[in-house]
Amino acid sequence: MERDNKSTDATMEFLLLGFSELLCLRVLLFLIFLIVHLVTLVVNVMIFMAVIMEPSRPPMLFFLCQLSVIELCYTLVIVPKVLLSLIVVGGSTISFLGCAAQMHLFVALGGAECFLLVAMSYDRYVAICQPLHYVVVMSEGLCLRLAVACCLGGFAVALALTVAVFHLPFCQSHRINHFFCDVPAVLHLACTQSYTPELPLLAACVLLLLLPFLLILTSYVGIAAALLHVTSTVGRGKAFSTCISHLAITLLHYGCATFTYIRPKSSYLPARDKMVSLVYTNITPLLYPLIYSLRNKEIRGVLRRMLRRK
Repeated sequence: MERDNKSTDATMEFLLLGFSELLCLRVLLFLIFLIVHLVTLVVNVMIFMAVIMEPSRPPMLFFLCQLSVIELCYTLVIVPKVLLSLIVVGGSTISFLGCAAQMHLFVALGGAECFLLVAMSYDRYVAICQPLHYVVVMSEGLCLRLAVACCLGGFAVALALTVAVFHLPFCQSHRINHFFCDVPAVLHLACTQSYTPELPLLAACVLLLLLPFLLILTSYVGIAAALLHVTSTVGRGKAFSTCISHLAITLLHYGCATFTYIRPKSSYLPARDKMVSLVYTNITPLLYPLIYSLRNKEIRGVLRRMLRRK
C-alpha cells in the first residue's frame, strides 16, 4: 500500500481508517448508523413515491421530490462504506479510482443540493412577492430546467475539483483518517507545502457555497421587503411560515459545509472533521424530509392520500 516515492498511480489503494480508534463502540455505532440509514431510505422513498403519484405537483413539491432523490443518492454513496469500516478491523481499503468516484459523487450531490436550495428560495420569492404571476412564472418547464441545471452545475464543479485533487502527488502514507474520501482528508495526504492545492477547493466553495448563499440571501431580502408592506400580522405570519422549512435546511446545510470546507489545510483536525461529517452525511439526510414533512401542509396531505390509497 505504501510507496517509496510520490505517486498518483491508478492502481494505488487508500486505507480508510474510519472509526478504528473506537473499538469498544463498533457494534453500537453500527446499529445506530444502520437504523438511521434505513429510516432515511424509507422516509425519502415515501416522499418520492407520494409526489410521483400526485397528479398535480406544485413547484415546491417538485423541488422537494428532487431533494429526496439527492438525499437518497447521497446516503447510498457514503453510508455503506461507513458500515463496512465499522465491521472491518483496522479500516477498509478503497482503490484510487473508487476514491475519486466517491469524492466526485459526494461533491456533485452536495453541489446539486446547494443549487436546488437556490431554486427553492426563488420559488418562495415568486410565491410571496408575485403571487398573481406565480403559476405563469413557475411553470413546469422552468422547474424542469432549474432541476437539470442544478444537477449539471453540481456535476461540472465536482468533476473539476476531483480531477484537480487526484492530479496531486501523494506521499508514502495513503491512510485516510476518515470514513470516506472527503476532500480535506485526501488533500491532507498531498506532498505539497504550498497553498496551491487548496485553490481548486476554494474555487469550488465559491461556486457551490458562497454564490448560492448570496442568491438565497437576495431572495430573502426581497421577501422581507415585501412582507414589510403587508399590514395584516396574520398574513405576514402565514407568508413567513412557508419559508421556515427552507430556512432551517439552508442554515443546517451551509453551516456544516462552511465549517468543513472553508478553512486552510493547516487547521485540519481528523477527529473533529469526522464528527462534523457524521452530522451532514447521516443526520441531515434524515432531518431534511422530516422538517419539510412536519412544516409543509402540501406534503403532509400528499402523504396522507398515498397512505389511504395503500
